[in-house]
Amino acid sequence: QVQLVESGGGLVQPGGSLRLSCAASGTIFSILYMDWYRQAPGKQRELVASITRGGSPNYADSAKGRFTISRDDAKNTVFLQMNSLKPEDTAVYYCRATRSALERYWGQGTQVTVSS
Repeated sequence: QVQLVESGGGLVQPGGSLRLSCAASGTIFSILYMDWYRQAPGKQRELVASITRGGSPNYADSAKGRFTISRDDAKNTVFLQMNSLKPEDTAVYYCRATRSALERYWGQGTQVTVSS
């Protein structure tokens, strides 16, 4: 089992920044990669960014150039640095850990609201 706890969400003005954190606990040694997803009201959950166990990142087109995913293995934590935020970035952001195609874990989500 893997437990994930997100934090760092909040209300920010357009153009502002937020840093989300996802702290992992439990059987974390076999996690293959970690993802950040988001879900806006009335929309499907979508992938924002991923990072492999080796540290290789991958980004959705909407995140490229503005968001940075990183990890601190000593703290078992994955981060999502979000800059130049736009109102359309408003969503609940979720962390997901993948151990295999049949074993994925989700956090409870953290709300990000971009509004003036």
